[in-house]
Amino acid sequence: MTQTAAPSPTVATTSHADLNRRAAMASSAVALLLLGLKGWAVVQSGSLAMLGSLADTALDLVASLATLLGVWIAAMPDDHNHRFGHGKAEALAALFQVILISFSALGLAWRAVTQFLAGAPAIEAESGIVVSAIAMAATLALLAYQRMVIARTGSLAISTDNVHYKSDLALNLAVIVALVIEHYLHLPGTDAVFAFGIALWLAWGAWGASQEAVDQLMDHEWPIEKRERFLEVVAQHPELRGLHDLRTRTSGNRDFVQFHVWVDGTMSVAQAHRVMDEIEEKLMSEFPGVEVLIHPDPEGHVDEAGLGATDLLAPGPNGESPALAVQGGPGEG
Repeated sequence: MTQTAAPSPTVATTSHADLNRRAAMASSAVALLLLGLKGWAVVQSGSLAMLGSLADTALDLVASLATLLGVWIAAMPDDHNHRFGHGKAEALAALFQVILISFSALGLAWRAVTQFLAGAPAIEAESGIVVSAIAMAATLALLAYQRMVIARTGSLAISTDNVHYKSDLALNLAVIVALVIEHYLHLPGTDAVFAFGIALWLAWGAWGASQEAVDQLMDHEWPIEKRERFLEVVAQHPELRGLHDLRTRTSGNRDFVQFHVWVDGTMSVAQAHRVMDEIEEKLMSEFPGVEVLIHPDPEGHVDEAGLGATDLLAPGPNGESPALAVQGGPGEG
């Protein structure tokens, strides 16, 4: 007998999907606005720094549209061909953004090197400074809204978009500083140095974002602290004799977990079903929205030897949970 607890469409789940979509639409709107402003500033100033910022904003717009598509698909309900939902669309959107960020970093670094070697100063600074200041204000507002959404939904796609816009904030500040120093203090090369540093930051941010996206696509286990808390909740039921073969993963903003439990072999199907229901009710209160799959076994029964056969509720040799030794050490992410 396998007992499944699938979360029903709740108000919270719907609210999370709506928040993610609104954050993605806000990101696209800001990118579109800044694209127009920076295009005007490039024509007015002739600044290579502003031209690089314009190119980065164009990438922002494409990335934001990809994020919007990703969270829109991820929020779609399960269907016959996607019984686990569409949450991994967020990870795919995040990877697409990582690729764009990486190309942006490479392009910015190349532009910085060529500008430094050429020593070409900006022709006019005022328009570039004003537009960059407006861009920073709009970006700060967007980042604040994104942080609120991420705190409530945990969206990977929005998180990756947030990383990109943090980089844009620094990029706009660098453009202002570079234009001021080069135009008013007459120190050529400052723009290129700032741009190259931001390119390195972009590359580092892309690397970090790619790791989380790959983890979701590869069905990486939950963080060790979260798994330990999960085991603590399950262990509270007095009729359980053990737990083994625990498997966890995350897809978008949905968590999935499956495991086998040992119960008294003399229990009837109805009694075992009652125990499973009680475990699920407790888990759903502690981990809202998680999809649980439980398989009850008579005490001592193991379907297969190896990793899945270890009782994760039994204390280890030093009193710690075996989950630390069997499914990953404390340093695991």
